Amino acid sequence: MTEMISFCGLTCSECGAFQATKNNDDTKREEVAALWSKEYKTNIKPEDINCDGCISEGGKLFNYPKVCEIRKCGKEKGVVNCAYCSDYSCEKLEKFFEIVPDAKKKLDELKSSL
Repeated sequence: MTEMISFCGLTCSECGAFQATKNNDDTKREEVAALWSKEYKTNIKPEDINCDGCISEGGKLFNYPKVCEIRKCGKEKGVVNCAYCSDYSCEKLEKFFEIVPDAKKKLDELKSSL
């Protein structure tokens, strides 16, 4: 599976929802739904676990990418991901990086190779 880097620096191809969708794997959907329900203290159903990645055009999206401000900004600016943005790294990203420092590392690597 080809590596797909989201706007924020997460690797979509490593995400359980992405993997379950690409492989049409209902067992994986059940695993991810149970894990995320526990982790995020909510009720996620296996049928909710469908996502083609937030940078995909017109594909299936899990709930959060539909409201993600980072994704919305990247789509509006028409960038591949935030490493390609002239405003890198903005306040929205800096807040996100506090939670997911590996995303910053990934985008920093991409930015330095441009």
